[in-house]
Amino acid sequence: QVQLVESGGGLVQVGGSLRLSCAASGRTFDNYAMGWFRQAPGKEREFVATISGSGAVTYFANSVNGRFTMSRDNAKNTVYLEMNSLKPEDTAVYFCAASVGRLPQSLSTSYDYWGQGTQVTVSS
Repeated sequence: QVQLVESGGGLVQVGGSLRLSCAASGRTFDNYAMGWFRQAPGKEREFVATISGSGAVTYFANSVNGRFTMSRDNAKNTVYLEMNSLKPEDTAVYFCAASVGRLPQSLSTSYDYWGQGTQVTVSS
């Protein structure tokens, strides 16, 4: 069982930056690929970014590619999502997720554990 706790959300102006963190319980953190998803009001949950167990491979949704980066610190059981050049359409609840296995995953159905989410609001 893995428990995930997100933090770092908040209110930011257009063009600003935020860094989200996701702390995981457990001893074998590097056995999990990790992902970030988001859900805006009235919309389905969508993929944002994923990282392999080692941290060597990352993939991003087209909508955030070049603006967001994802990293992990396996010694701290934590993953990060650095969000830059934020836009109003980035406003959503952001969820951290863990997938058994080390390969990065973009499908939400590939993930076994989910956090409760953290709100990100980008104001214009």
